[in-house]
Amino acid sequence: MGMYLNPGNSGFSRIRNDVYVDKSGLIQLVNETMETPRRLVCVSRPRRFGKSFAAKMLCAYYDKTCDSASLFEDLKIASDSGAYEKHLNKYDVIYLDLASVMEEAEEMELVPFIKQELVRELSQAYPQLNPKGSFFERIAGRGSGWCGLCRPDLFAQKGIVIASTCD
Repeated sequence: MGMYLNPGNSGFSRIRNDVYVDKSGLIQLVNETMETPRRLVCVSRPRRFGKSFAAKMLCAYYDKTCDSASLFEDLKIASDSGAYEKHLNKYDVIYLDLASVMEEAEEMELVPFIKQELVRELSQAYPQLNPKGSFFERIAGRGSGWCGLCRPDLFAQKGIVIASTCD
């Protein structure tokens, strides 16, 4: 479980230990848009309306490094049995919480910091990544597209990228 790659379900677990309004319908929407031209989903809400909670819920649901079934079994998404089980904890997740990243980056520029840390975590999880070359050569390989999580020679399946912006 890393800061960026596969953050686990602890963030959502802490939220579920308090009063929680079921927003798992968002998961159903994301599941329905996977592998379609609409696969990029933007969830915009006013300030203080749960964007970070939603992002943590998505991380907990998709992250393949944890077992989140007990966190979702009493939520609406669990009633969508086919898609629910098909996607639950099946993907590598890259989670970018930009508010936290800005704190961590300190004086370093934000984009180089994210690249450096993401490559470090991906290299730990996937030692076969090329340690030399540009960010895109290391992660995607030449001409392979944007993200190494789509490289069939390195990864068995596609991953999920979740970004939570700062207010």
